[in-house]
Amino acid sequence: MNSEEKRKRIVVIGAGPGGYVAAVRAAHLRAAVTLIEKKAIGGTCLNVGCIPTKVLLHSAELLTAVRSEAKRIGVLVDNPRLDWGALMKRKIMTVSRLATGTLGLVKSSGVEYVEGEAVLRSPTSVEVGGRTIGADAIVIATGSVPDVPDTPGFDLEGVVTSDEALSFEALPASIAISGGGVIGMEFASAFASFGARVTVIVTSPEILRSVDPDAAVILRKTLEKKGVTFCTGSTIAGVTKDADGLRISMESAAGTKEVVAEKLLVAKGRKPFTKNLGIENLGVKTERGRILTDLHMETNVKGVYAVGDCVNSYMLAHVASREGEVAVEHIMGHDSNMDYTTTPGCIYTSPEIAYVGMSEREAEKKGHKIAVGSFSLATNGKSMITGDNGGMMKVVADADTKKILGVLMVGGPATDMIAEAALALHFGATPEDLVRTIHAHPTVSEATAEAAGNVFGLSIHTLNRQAGNA
Repeated sequence: MNSEEKRKRIVVIGAGPGGYVAAVRAAHLRAAVTLIEKKAIGGTCLNVGCIPTKVLLHSAELLTAVRSEAKRIGVLVDNPRLDWGALMKRKIMTVSRLATGTLGLVKSSGVEYVEGEAVLRSPTSVEVGGRTIGADAIVIATGSVPDVPDTPGFDLEGVVTSDEALSFEALPASIAISGGGVIGMEFASAFASFGARVTVIVTSPEILRSVDPDAAVILRKTLEKKGVTFCTGSTIAGVTKDADGLRISMESAAGTKEVVAEKLLVAKGRKPFTKNLGIENLGVKTERGRILTDLHMETNVKGVYAVGDCVNSYMLAHVASREGEVAVEHIMGHDSNMDYTTTPGCIYTSPEIAYVGMSEREAEKKGHKIAVGSFSLATNGKSMITGDNGGMMKVVADADTKKILGVLMVGGPATDMIAEAALALHFGATPEDLVRTIHAHPTVSEATAEAAGNVFGLSIHTLNRQAGNA
């Protein structure tokens, strides 16, 4: 038996951030790897999710800064406006360049890349394009698709999901958004900045139900200043279309109301995608469509693993990538377990929102006696310079153990800065550890240390602080 025959054979189904990372990591561990993808490498994140959405949001942020801030800070710009066609070209170019780079990374790692729709025939074999590929282990990373409710009129032209909203032929004059979660708020932020009339329809009393209420309030107020209308506690009963556009009928405790918009974005979330994969024939257990796994990412069928959106409720690219690494490391004999404690959540609106660990509400529900420190960006030097000073930082700690339980950031480069907080959680740090870590001046990150200081009365730049509950 030669050395090639001794290599463990792994087949990965799906080339999104969970699948391609699993494939590359497995190749690094000397496995013989085949990566199968039926659409486009990079999955939802690269093609119709994280990356193209952030291209739009970056242009929205820049346009807002030029229109609102430039003159005030001494920069004169005549007639700033959006070129939708140029924006679409940049989106396509960015996605294309990253896709090309990802494919190059996969192939240069020695991974066999196969295009086609995979079907599991057994725990040790996968069929694609009439070819049967044997495997010592299989990793399912098939991702998710938009979840569209069965509401009358949702099949009309002009009713779209986040996939289509990234590729409008022209900027709509008005758009209604069904859903007050992360996807809905990011699109609301972008289209409002572009000048579209935006209406957000939410069934719950507030937006961003899974996020700290302080962050949700700040974002809602900011979006309202941009002209966004919120219809909370409202359910869409149906949609019709006439010469004026889409007529969206809503029901709430106050009665029936109608909104007319050119487009309706259904952003109610996403659901796992495992259709036609063959997992039922293998007896792979699922719950509400999600594949069940242990902390090694292995299913109840030995040798069959699953990662990413088809598994967990996080539906985050960075979570999928780590799960992919854990899965193949376990396959290759390493004692790898998935730990979700330091999973950061990022919302790329303006202002940005990022968080990690537990919120105040979550910590109290779990029985912690908490101490909380916060710090407003209104007095942070760098935030005052950039004009992005409407946000805040918050640190939640256990009052007894003094360890950090969670961190919230609103404003500034929050999505970049949250890594510091995640690292602090990973190492079981205390607020004092953050205070004693020297933060460069002037930076927004200084506010993290100030918020940490306010937990137990160590902050320098806070008037009348209350130690233990700032």
